[in-house]
Amino acid sequence: MDNLSELLKKIKNKPSVYLGKASISCLQAFLSGYNVAQYQLGVPLKEENALDGFQEWIQKKFNIDSSQSWANIILFFSQDERDALNSFFELFEEFCQSKAGESGKVRTAHPTGI
Repeated sequence: MDNLSELLKKIKNKPSVYLGKASISCLQAFLSGYNVAQYQLGVPLKEENALDGFQEWIQKKFNIDSSQSWANIILFFSQDERDALNSFFELFEEFCQSKAGESGKVRTAHPTGI
């Protein structure tokens, strides 16, 4: 597997193969296991984790200031587990686009140094 983003694309296309059923709770458990396995195997991170900043982004997007996980927040605003999983993929794509937009901004110093 090249990276987490590629894995998430595969899960999106065939959620029941990877998760057992189309469920955001199953996705969250799968990703937790994936991270633990990488850590225990000493797999070096080749890139920034695709989900870095996602929790904060979801909290801001839904105007939620609590300790609820991104999965629970999305589930709260969804009809059911399957709908929440579908929403996750839409939100994750939006999150990735926003991150790409931020990294694409060129920061220039003010001519006066202020």
